Formats: sequence, C-alpha cells, structure tokens
Amino acid sequence: MRWLSLRLRLMLVFALVALAAAVSASGIAYWLNRDAVLTRTQDAALDDFRKSLQDNTASLPPTPTCAELQQAADRMADTTQKYEVLLIGSVEGGGDCAAPSNRDLFTLKVVPKSLRAAVVRERPVDESNRYPYHLYWQRITLDGTPYLVGGAKVIGGGPTGYLLKSLENERQDLNSLAWSLGIATGLALIGSALLAQAAASTVLRPVQRLGDAARRLGEGKLDTRLRVSGTDELADLSRTFNKTAESLEKRVEELSAREAASRRFVADMSHELRTPLTAITAVTEVLEEEAESLDPMIRPAVELVVSETRRLGDLVENLMEVTRFDAGTARLVLDSVDVADQVTACIDARAWLDAVELDAARGIIARLDPRRLDVILANLIGNALKHGGSPVRVAVRTDGDDLVIEVRDHGPGIPEEVLPHVFDRFYKASASRPRSEGSGLGLSIALENAHIHGGEISAANSPLGGAVFTLTLPRDASRLSPDEDDDSGEDGAARAAASSHQAGGGGRGPEADSANEAGGEEPDEGPAQGPGKSSTEGGDR
Repeated sequence: MRWLSLRLRLMLVFALVALAAAVSASGIAYWLNRDAVLTRTQDAALDDFRKSLQDNTASLPPTPTCAELQQAADRMADTTQKYEVLLIGSVEGGGDCAAPSNRDLFTLKVVPKSLRAAVVRERPVDESNRYPYHLYWQRITLDGTPYLVGGAKVIGGGPTGYLLKSLENERQDLNSLAWSLGIATGLALIGSALLAQAAASTVLRPVQRLGDAARRLGEGKLDTRLRVSGTDELADLSRTFNKTAESLEKRVEELSAREAASRRFVADMSHELRTPLTAITAVTEVLEEEAESLDPMIRPAVELVVSETRRLGDLVENLMEVTRFDAGTARLVLDSVDVADQVTACIDARAWLDAVELDAARGIIARLDPRRLDVILANLIGNALKHGGSPVRVAVRTDGDDLVIEVRDHGPGIPEEVLPHVFDRFYKASASRPRSEGSGLGLSIALENAHIHGGEISAANSPLGGAVFTLTLPRDASRLSPDEDDDSGEDGAARAAASSHQAGGGGRGPEADSANEAGGEEPDEGPAQGPGKSSTEGGDR
C-alpha cells in the first residue's frame, strides 16, 4: 500500500468496500432467490405427484396387470408439472413390474439407492408418526442437467411411485439472475470508483495545494500562504501551515539580518585592520632585515613579532576572502591553462619541489581561474606537507569532462571522527592545540574555490596509508561564469599571469595573500622575500 499514491489508495479502499458490499448483497440475494425458486418448484411438483399417485392408484385392482400400471404411469405424467413417472408393484401371475412413462430417460437405475431405501422403509405408527410410509425427494444431475427425484409408497399394499422432474428452466432462470447480479456488482464497482475519484479530488485537492505550498516554502519562498475556507480538519491544517510559514518567515528574516550584520562586521573589521596592519608589516620587515645586528636576547622576540604579524596578515586576508564567498561577490577570471604547468608553478613558487612527486602529463588543457586553482593546490599540498609528511604525491588525470587532481601524503592519515569536519572553518582536530600555525580556514577556502568552479573536494584515507584529497573540477567552467568570457583575451590572460606571479613571488598585496592560503608550514630555506618564502597556512587536522 505504501507504494501507491493516496488517490489510488482511496480509490482502492472505496472499490474494495463497494465490491465486498455488492458481492455480499448479490450473494445473499442469489441464495434467497435460488432457495425460493427451487422450493416453489419442488413443492408444486411433489404436491401434484402425491395427489396424482393417490388418485390414479385408487382405481387400480389389488393385483393389477403390468399394462394397467403402465396406463396409470402415463396418466400421472400427463400433467402441467411435466415430470416423468415410474410405478413399481406386484402384478397378476406373481412378480414385480416397473412401468416408466419414459423408458429412455427414467428407469429404476436413475433413482439413488438411498432414496429407494428410504421410500420402502416402513416406520412404526404412533402419536408422532401417523403413517408408515412417507414421500422423499432428492436433487441429482444427469448428463449435466439438474433433476428432482421423488418417491413414495402407497399405503395399504399399493405400488411404489417415483417422479423425475427437470430443473433446467430453473437453472437458466438462476443463471440469468446471477448474470444480472454480476452486472449490478460491476456497475456498483464502477460507481464506487467514480465516487472514490470525486471524494479523492475533494479531499486531496487541499492536500495537493498544501504539498505545493510546502514545496515552495522549502525552495525559499517564505511568503507562501494557503487560502483557507471552511472549518474542517483540512482548513485547520491550512491555518496551522500559514501560522508556521509566517513564524518561519519572521525567524528567517531575523537570522538573515543577523547574518548580514555579522558579515558586515567581519568585512569592516578586516578592512579596518588592514591599515594599521600595513604599517606594522612595514616595521616588521625593517626589523627582520636588521635581525642579524640585534642583541641575541632581543632577536627571538623580533622573530616572533615578525612571524605573528605575517600570520595576522594572512588571517585578515583569509577573513576577507571568506567574506567575499559568503556575500556571493567572488567571481571567476577564466583562462585556458596547461594543468601540469600550473601545478608545477605552484610547487616551484613555494620551494616544494624536493618534497612533492608530480604525476601530470602535459597537454591537459582546462579553462578555469588560475589564481583560484593555485589557492586550492597551495592549501592541499601545504596541508599534506604540514600534517601528513613527505613525499607528497600529486596526480593529475581526466575523467570524461572533469579534471581530477589527487594529493596524497605518507602520514598517519586522518582520524575517522575528524574526516567529516576537515573542511569546517576554524576546526581544530585536537582540543589540546587550540592555537596552531594555521588559522583553520585554508581547506575551507580551498573548498569554496572548488565550489565556485562547480567542482568538489573530498578527503579520505588511502588503503596504502596516508590521507588523500581529491579535487574534481569541470575542464571548462565557462558555463558557470558567462560574464568572464569577455576577459578570456589578452587582458584576462595578463591578469591571470599577474595573479599567478603574485602567488608565487610572496608579494604582500591582497591578491597575493589570498593566493597563498595553503596548509603547509613556512619552509626555512630560501631568501626572505624571494619565491621560496610564502606565507602559507591552512586548517588543522
């Protein structure tokens, strides 16, 4: 029943109830009519037979001849009841004679033995039984035709008589009645189906409207309301739905206002922090250049200030990037790039060549945002280096119209309870390490950059050991950014190249900082401001 719609179930229930009622009524009517027809027919035939047997055997001598018995049988059969007669009695000269009115149809073999035994059995006469012999009857079937067989013995030593009456006419009448009742049952079933359809439409129309309204409400159309009429249960349900929708709309408006205020606060705070942070950064760069000439007791404090200032700058830029994603203002700047070259540039810019194994064939061209792809790769590879361990293997392949990049490390893997949360913002795998080198935003930003391309990132543990991050992107993201098609010319390529250069060169502009949100540690080797020095950070596992 659960696989059927409510309309079909209502129609089925109506049909079953109507069918049960019609079959019950038809069955009762058929059996009542059948009993009445057969009782009337057999009573009329038996009464006529009794009277005819009494009248015709009264004129016979005590020992009639066989011809006299035959004449009596023919007279008895010549009635309006149209039955055949068989008379059996003792005749002159000794012996018994069987005189049938129709020798081809009615003989003594036709009469059941049980009926013959009952007819000739003499009963004791007393107050409750006035006659020694009685009239008995039984229904039989000969060659597919129903018959009524009756018999009685004449009291006082007369012959024994049997009748055979065909019930074919009664059977035809009963068959006609059965067909009529069957047709009536079918009509009742059709009528019940139509009635069920009408009832279902009446009941289900408000339910359907309620379902449509709930669907629109689920799609975000919180101003959806139902028109209420009547005072029945469905009307009460519609009123409840309207009240619920109104309360939900108010609640969502409140939450939306709070969320917008929170986003504005984060954006404003990040923007306001950038001005003093720029000055602090300039001072820390001077301090970093003079670190070698400082007092050895002061140098650790200076290095700590420099690293924490850079970490604060990265955190501010991360917050700005997250704010852009939440506000829906992040846009793609598309360009056609060789994926192998892009991955190589990302690794080379961060001096990770010695720690990363690259399995990428040249010639895999994809149309995407190079800067955002660099952000994703920097976060995934850096995260693998920081938490997993080298060598980190990066494999690039195609799957139909999709580009698949797998980043696998050789570390202990990700705990099962952490896997569902690795892309959560500010998530820390261990409560005992609330402060770490990463902000906990790197993997979240990488996932958002994948989503804006129409792709996905998944995290799992490899059967061979270590964690595997799988990035899946469409090879052509043009359909997701139709406005960027005009930028695919020289200007777009120049901007993409500039963004990629900023990501690899360790610049301090907003675009460069956003591009360097990776999951790895700062490498110790390389010059202070050269390509080998990038402020990379990411989420903790």
